[in-house]
Amino acid sequence: MQGLVNRAVERFVRDTYGRTTWLEIMRGLDLGFSEFEAMLNYDPDITPRLLMAVAVALDRPETDILEDIGTYLVSHPNAAAVRRLLRFGGDTFEEVLHSLEDLPGRAALAVPDLSLPPMDVSEQAGGLFCLRIGTRDRPGQGYGHLAVGLFRALADDYGALVMLDHKGAEAGTEHVQIEFLSADHAEGRRFSLGAAG
Repeated sequence: MQGLVNRAVERFVRDTYGRTTWLEIMRGLDLGFSEFEAMLNYDPDITPRLLMAVAVALDRPETDILEDIGTYLVSHPNAAAVRRLLRFGGDTFEEVLHSLEDLPGRAALAVPDLSLPPMDVSEQAGGLFCLRIGTRDRPGQGYGHLAVGLFRALADDYGALVMLDHKGAEAGTEHVQIEFLSADHAEGRRFSLGAAG
């Protein structure tokens, strides 16, 4: 799993800030290599060190970096597989929200080594949704901030208007509030489940 996560961070930095920036970050980490292999397992301590190094190199908070990576995973052509996996959850953004509890299982079917933390969604009055990521036994570990960027971009992808806010973490569970304002705020991006979509 660490290979997939670390590779996603690498692709985000390289595609957004350039190969030179990426190589400088990796030199500072002194891991003995400059690229991650998606299907390899790495020491779990590398991922937090990598995220901290990226935040320092870009002079931005780590939480902002995680949100940007989430946005990248939906909007950049090099991450089209992630977009397809999420869009498989429904024809509308609201349907995707209702299917999020199934996302870790769908992800595991697509990539057996990827183990996402548990997700739970509850709908409240007035178009509010509460997304909870992780548990005491399987903490969210930053996935909440990643989810903010990811679902903001996904809402744009569907043409929906939403407001997202990371509400903090408690006992290993991260809380994200999603306020659903409009299902058809703008025209969504073209999509098909095939690789070209």
